[in-house]
Amino acid sequence: MGISKLFIVLGIAFLAIGVLWSFVGKLPGDLIIKRGNTTFFFPIVTSIIVSIVLSLLFFIIGRFR
Repeated sequence: MGISKLFIVLGIAFLAIGVLWSFVGKLPGDLIIKRGNTTFFFPIVTSIIVSIVLSLLFFIIGRFR
């Protein structure tokens, strides 16, 4: 694969991740604490889902090597 095709694939992947990330950050189970001027955001459920997806992705990639 040439470098230009690699950049196109990476660009599409980053675009897809950006679109999906806007929906994923608002899942039930993510903690948002607002007090005065301070906002604390702890994405527990989002972190678990990202971990599962990455684990499956690396497992699938490892099976084909």
